[in-house]
This record gives sequence, structure tokens and C-alpha cells, in this order.
Amino acid sequence: MALRALKFASLTAAASGIYLYGNKFLDPNDFGVVRVGRAIATTAVISYDYLTSLRSVPYGSEEYEFLKSQIKELFMSFEDTPLGAASLAQVHKAVLQDGRTVAVKIQHPKVQAQSSKDILLMEVLLLVVKQIFPDFEFMWLVEEAKKNLPLELDFLHEGRNAEKVAHMLKNFDFLKVPRIYWELSTRRVLLMEFMEGGQVNDRAYMERNGINVNEISRNLGKLYSEMIFVNGFVHCDPHPGNVLVKKCPASGKAHIILLDHGLYQVLSESFRMDYCRLWQALIKADMKRVQKYSRRLGAGDLYPLFACMLTARSWESVNKGIDQSPVSASEDMEIRSNAAAYLPQITQLLNSVPRQMLLLLKTNDLLRGIESALHTRASASSFLNMSRCCIRAVATYQRSKSHSLYRRAQISLTEALSLWQINLYELFLWLKGSQLGNWVIALLRRMQHFTY
Repeated sequence: MALRALKFASLTAAASGIYLYGNKFLDPNDFGVVRVGRAIATTAVISYDYLTSLRSVPYGSEEYEFLKSQIKELFMSFEDTPLGAASLAQVHKAVLQDGRTVAVKIQHPKVQAQSSKDILLMEVLLLVVKQIFPDFEFMWLVEEAKKNLPLELDFLHEGRNAEKVAHMLKNFDFLKVPRIYWELSTRRVLLMEFMEGGQVNDRAYMERNGINVNEISRNLGKLYSEMIFVNGFVHCDPHPGNVLVKKCPASGKAHIILLDHGLYQVLSESFRMDYCRLWQALIKADMKRVQKYSRRLGAGDLYPLFACMLTARSWESVNKGIDQSPVSASEDMEIRSNAAAYLPQITQLLNSVPRQMLLLLKTNDLLRGIESALHTRASASSFLNMSRCCIRAVATYQRSKSHSLYRRAQISLTEALSLWQINLYELFLWLKGSQLGNWVIALLRRMQHFTY
């Protein structure tokens, strides 16, 4: 059992400096700082193997004592029941010898070897289906899997993504991203700061803990609008298990905790600008610009369907303005029934839009699911935040392309005025929905009546 554990653990190390247990050979270079770090991380892998296999080792045997000693080298405690498990990895809670509580993400042992076979099998099956049904256009699934799966399997890449997004969005004091412990991490084992909270779609949890649901929804919208429109670096797996919320006991503020940073989409500048301008047109119900930028993003004559897919609204609502009315039950039913009827066109559209759009569509759907669970879907504040980000992103792009000081000043002035208009409109909406606003409106009506 110990030999099997060490063989499993050795797979996480680089080709140089591998510890060959059976031959009693140790590369002298392993005593370097990097190698020592890898050795410690390898112990984490052994610990996992120990916890899952120790039950089959006779208690008190030599093998039992050896495996038990491995976990004690690194962890003071290690919970064998995972906090979460998925197809690629499991996450366990542990306490290091220095007292730090950590989350240990450990890749399943056969994933690396099996992934290429799975992709090949997917490709073969899709080719067979396409031969039977020529209109079947889902080969892009294989292309995306080939591109994204190797990145998701590299936990060091995930750690770098986590640090990048934490630095990128450091101005958002409500956002928390777990710190990565690099000295204890490898491509298959990621040790990070342990953070816990309720899932972002758990309205009951928020109510029990005095967390403002509307504030969470608004901040989540700010977070993703900033990633998509301003930075072009987007966390593309915001399912509820990856987005937690917790109220800070000290400050009383609600934090959003963003986990699992393996899947990100990097948007090109040209794509991001077209996408910004498309959303500006959708919010303003400017149908000419909706058509123009939808076509530029590959939708062609299917631009009405594309607009409906992006907004999850009916074409009638898109024409009226998606910020003018909330989603009704009848509109939801209409969208669901039409989805099946337009499946061939949806397939054609997915095959023709830029690959960058695919993960954004997935991200949009996951965020809408959260909003639906919180009953905050399509709120005015979400559209206002999107508008702010689009204005800032377009202005920054225009300034970068201008060599005239006067022109840059003009762009900045236009940006400031546009943002001021949005702030004024937001204030109007707040007054309209508040008691103070109702009192002011009533007073004005009385004054008007008295004048007459």
C-alpha cells in the first residue's frame, strides 16, 4: 500500500528530481527550495491516499504506521470527508502543523490519463452523429474541451488566475479570494486559505444571517460587469458552489467569496468593445445598433435570436427596452417553449459566434439562475452597473486610440457626463421607491394643487 501511495504521489513531481522509492535513489537537487516545496506538496497527495485507503490496511501493521506517519508530517488534522467533490478533484479541510486552516484541492488520480481519451471519444461520437444528422453542428464542443481541459487540470494555472483576479478587483472590498500557498502546491494539489459561507443562491441563509439579498445581487453584478466589460478576464464558472457569501462579524459587511479559478475566458479588445456596444444598444433599445453589433459578433441574420439569448427576454421586450419591465411568468414560459422550436437556429448561432462568446453565454445563464433564486432578476440596478462599466470601457479604449490631448479631454468629459446621468437616474429610482421620495412627490402634488 505504501509503495502504491508513493508511486501515486511521485506523479505530481516534475520529471527531474523524482524520488524512486524502489531503487532507494534520491536526486541531490531535491534539496533545493523548489524541490523541498514539491516534496511537501507530495505529502499532501500521500495524505489523501492515506485517508481513502487506510481502511483496507490492517490496524497496527507496518503499512498502517508508515501511512499514518506521512499525514502527520504536514497536517495536524485532515478531514477525510470532502467539502466538495467534482469530476476533476475533491476539496478537503485540513489544519497545518503551524495552525493554519487550509482547503486542500486534490486531483483525482486517473483524471490526467483519462482526459485525452475522453476528448477523443467525444470527438469520434460527435463525428458519427454528424454523419447521421448532417445539420448537427456541435463540433465546437471538442475544440473547447481541447483548449480548456488542460488548463483546468493544471492547478498552478488555477492559482495564478486566483491571484490575478484578486489583484484586478482589489478595489471591491466585498470580494474575497482565497490566498494560495505556493510552497505547498503542485499541478495536481492546490493548498489555499480556507474560507466558508453560504451559497450565493441560498436566500434563506442570507435572511438568517442578516445579509441583504439585493446588496449581494447588486455586488455580484458589479463584479462580473467589471470582469467582462472593463478587464476582459472572466471567471466562467459562477455556479452556486463556487460563489459563497458570508457576513463579517467585525465589520458587519457581507462578503462574496469567489472559488474555483480553473476556468477563465480572456476577451480580445475588439470582441470586448463590440460586446460593450451591443449591451449599450440593448439597454437603450437601439435596434439599429443591436443589429449592427450582433452581426459583428457573428450572429448574421439571426441577430433577434442572439439578442434574446443574451438577455433571456422575448423579442418584444428587447424592442421595448429590457430595463423597462421585469420578467413575467408568461414571458418565461414563452422563452422556454420557443427554445425547443428554435433549436436548429440556436445550434447554427452557437457554431458561428466567436469562441469567446460560448463561455460568456454559460456565465450569463449561471448568473441569471442565481438572480432567479434570489428574486432579483433583471433589476434596474444590474443594468445601471452594466451601463457604467460599458461607458468606462469604451471611453478608456477611445482614449488609448487618440493622440490628441483635446480629443482625450473631450472623451473624458463625455464619460463623466454619462456617468453623472446614470447616477442621477439611480437617485431618481431610489427616491421613487423610498418613503422620502413618496413624501416629496406628495408635497409637490399638494403645492401644484394649491397653485391652481
